[in-house]
Amino acid sequence: MNKKMIAFIVGRILLLEAGLMVLPLIISFIYRETLKYKVSYFSVIVILLILGFVLSARTPKDTSIQGREGFVIVSLSWILLSFFGALPLFMTKEVLSFTDSFFEIVSGFTTTGSSVITDLSKISRSNLFWRSFTHFVGGMGVLVLALAVFPKNSPSSVHVMKAEVPGPTFGKLVSKLSTTARVLYKIYVVMTIVLTVLLVFGGLDIFEAALIAFGTAGTGGFGVRNGSILPYNSAYVEMVLAVGMLVFGVNFNVYYYILIKKIKEAFANEELKYYLITVFMSTVFIFINIVSKYNSLWQCFRDVFFSVSSIITTTGYSTADFGSWPVFSQTILLILMFFGACAGSTAGGLKISRIVMIGKMFSAEIKHMVSPNRVISVKYENKTLDVKIQKSVTNYFLVYMVLFVVMLFIIAANTDDFLTAFSAVAATFNNIGPGLGKVGPTLSYTELNNLSKIVLSFAMLAGRLEIFPMLVLFAPGTWKIK
Repeated sequence: MNKKMIAFIVGRILLLEAGLMVLPLIISFIYRETLKYKVSYFSVIVILLILGFVLSARTPKDTSIQGREGFVIVSLSWILLSFFGALPLFMTKEVLSFTDSFFEIVSGFTTTGSSVITDLSKISRSNLFWRSFTHFVGGMGVLVLALAVFPKNSPSSVHVMKAEVPGPTFGKLVSKLSTTARVLYKIYVVMTIVLTVLLVFGGLDIFEAALIAFGTAGTGGFGVRNGSILPYNSAYVEMVLAVGMLVFGVNFNVYYYILIKKIKEAFANEELKYYLITVFMSTVFIFINIVSKYNSLWQCFRDVFFSVSSIITTTGYSTADFGSWPVFSQTILLILMFFGACAGSTAGGLKISRIVMIGKMFSAEIKHMVSPNRVISVKYENKTLDVKIQKSVTNYFLVYMVLFVVMLFIIAANTDDFLTAFSAVAATFNNIGPGLGKVGPTLSYTELNNLSKIVLSFAMLAGRLEIFPMLVLFAPGTWKIK
């Protein structure tokens, strides 16, 4: 275990967070907020700078990073980013307990969108900006951002990016990893700017448009007003966001191929095909199920399409109380919570690629049982799926289910409503935000006790980092010197 290199990179990440916190500090000056907001952000920036410089003052002689170090760096960085990121909310007393502040910012960085804040009208512009900006930063990945802005590129950095980028497989777009990170972030930033401009055209002021765009780009879902997107009461805004959420749920490699004019390769993506089919079929089934409850077909379509886009991309914005929809429709949305969008996107969940792979492996196993002597290969993207990837996908799914059940038991023991417990774990573990029952789209997580919030904070981090980095960090054997 290269502990010095771990400390060095974590130190650099803390310096990066100090730089990011300058933005909400500037917002506090622009909107002439009281001194406590400026002092809160400034003091945390100073703390981060001191710790960051102490940890990263000297570059270690041994700069090598293996898989274990990559997992530890990623998980430890995200926990510390959330810890220090929560301080301004707590210090300004706009979120009364540190546990709630930590939960809120973990939800921000992991792009979950679950919230303990019941009245957004009482939250300052600087804190509103910071919580939404964490969506933008966490969407593509904090460590990916670090690789993009820090000039030094090491072959070992691939272990860091592998540990943070969601999906069963990881591939560099170009030869240098830092260049890959910059390409991804350029696409991400440009798409976010375009979305912001489109929202401004829809009548939103630049501040709200930017914050809603941050939540959409990171597929996070923190709102600016009470009631999420419903208060805007605009079909244009809803359709822009519904399409925008779907766009950010696509693997960013697809956009890179389009950018370099490899259109055929981009649209031959098998995961993209199944992703769009899932969205279409879910929208049709829910529309048929609830259309009789609406006086307007257009309004019904708006609510259904927006909700499906929001849930499958794990964004969590809402325009309708889907908790009051029929059980059939709620069941479809619950399934979509687990599916998630595409690997290599900003969305959470299991990812469509894993679902497709599991389905094909299941089908191959059935065929093998019927014809034991038949050689059956599992194909994905027109290629035979490597046995290692099949094993990795199976192991991930099994660990996912075990961890889900463990967390469900803990939350169920601390609440009197199974639907609330189940959907709370599903919504946080899959980085969605709103669940059903007492944590539905019109409610918040504030009524849960501190133990539940801590467990769900772990669920959000584990879900965003795809479980193993968090498990490796807390495994007893991880820190043993070998």
